[in-house]
Amino acid sequence: MKQVWIYLFIIVVVMIAAVTLYLNIIPVTESSFKQPNIVLILGDDIGYSDISPFGSEIKTPNLEKLADGGIIFSNFYNMPKCEPSRSTLFTGLYEGGKNAVNVAQILKNEGYYVIHSGKEHWMKWAPDHVFAKNIFDQSLTFQAMNEFFEPPSGKWSNPFILNGDTVGVDKIYHEKEPFFKTDALTDNALKWLEKPVNEGQPFFLFLGYGAAHYPLQARPEDIAKYRGSYLKGWDQIREERMKRLLAKGLLPENTQLSPPSSNINKFRGHPKGDEEIRSKIPVYTPWSSLSDTEKDELDLEMSVYAAMVDRMDQNIGRVLNYLDKKGIADNTIVIYLSDNGSCPYDNNRDFEHPPGVADGFRTLSAAWANAGNTPFRYFKQYGHEGGAHTHFIVRWPDEIKAGQLTHQQGHIVDIVPTLLEALRIKYPEQIDGFEPQDLQGHSLFPILKGKTIPESDFYLSGWTERFRMFREHEWKIVKLNDEAWELYNLKNDPTEIQNLANDKPEIVSKLKKHYEEVKNKLQPNE
Repeated sequence: MKQVWIYLFIIVVVMIAAVTLYLNIIPVTESSFKQPNIVLILGDDIGYSDISPFGSEIKTPNLEKLADGGIIFSNFYNMPKCEPSRSTLFTGLYEGGKNAVNVAQILKNEGYYVIHSGKEHWMKWAPDHVFAKNIFDQSLTFQAMNEFFEPPSGKWSNPFILNGDTVGVDKIYHEKEPFFKTDALTDNALKWLEKPVNEGQPFFLFLGYGAAHYPLQARPEDIAKYRGSYLKGWDQIREERMKRLLAKGLLPENTQLSPPSSNINKFRGHPKGDEEIRSKIPVYTPWSSLSDTEKDELDLEMSVYAAMVDRMDQNIGRVLNYLDKKGIADNTIVIYLSDNGSCPYDNNRDFEHPPGVADGFRTLSAAWANAGNTPFRYFKQYGHEGGAHTHFIVRWPDEIKAGQLTHQQGHIVDIVPTLLEALRIKYPEQIDGFEPQDLQGHSLFPILKGKTIPESDFYLSGWTERFRMFREHEWKIVKLNDEAWELYNLKNDPTEIQNLANDKPEIVSKLKKHYEEVKNKLQPNE
């Protein structure tokens, strides 16, 4: 009898050892999940049709590579200005407060190495703990905007901040002279990636290039690629882009090209001086009515802008090549979008220097910005589609089928919940001693997997109450510089040509009421 018990004991021990060995060799599905890396790229003041996957003549082959390898959203909203888009992007909140959380903090607490290389711009409601210097393992930032070349005077519009310290170009790692911001941001990002990649640690990299925000500055070799390409003018460029957008299936067949925008001077003033030149900047003028000298000057202006987008794409290519070289591309989520539509405002410091050079500080004319936002109306800051409608691309080869195009709606507020679901991370109930403010978007991850999901009950955008937009399904109300609410049916009129506010006042009233209810609910309880 004693021997039987000994045999049974031996059998049990062997079985336990066998099961343990099996579990170590073939882990269960949940434990086999490998946290993906994340590269989140935010363009700056780049219009819906300013990249080639969305109909542009500007050469962006690396964004095409992303688009071909993943999914394109034809309908995606931002918060159409620098600081609200970035605040919403990182927190998943339309409106935040002291309990807002930067998603980078959540990822860092989950074992991610976090890198911020690029522009940082927060709304006033943002608490100090969400800033890059207080979270990221490595960070090179600048506030709002600054120059791309080092200013000859040495006086930057805003300084660079390297891991919390204000620094000059001599302290910023860069591989090519003269210093050019877009290149330097990538130089530092790739250098910092070596540590987590070599150590097998998942990483979150944010690249906020600042391109193609003014001032219009670009490397001469990039400008040369485009010089003369824009002598055909903004009218023809808009028509050509419209045809490509329709051919790609990005727009409904009933989409009409919006009429050229009118004078916008009443919405944004000019610096003093050079009144004759400045009077033309915000006004649409038929290209055919311009002199040859004016056409050449405006060709240069748009060539510099195109060169800035081109250089950004070249640097995106450097990042994609790095992922390929390291063998980690398949399990890396790469996202690209823009913070708002193209910018039409006259912030020219002077007209002594042409666009492109380090000495100059020039901005894009409204008519070129209108071309960038083809087929939509208006620009950066506006709640109209030209300001709030962005391109959006996601690639993740391990999980997302290549070559997808979706017309389902998304919003920048949805990016945080989408990432958390993709990473299988729960939004924390407690973080650093406080309860995080509830997320205000919803996950788009099922769309990435080819599924259809219910549309959000509402979408919110527009810069402040003066340009606010509120959308429920096909109906949208929007303000134009605090004038009366306009009403559009986006299903029938995607480019907001026919204002239906006078015809359907009951719908305006209903949406206004809903907006006020939503606005009250979004206020943080503090």
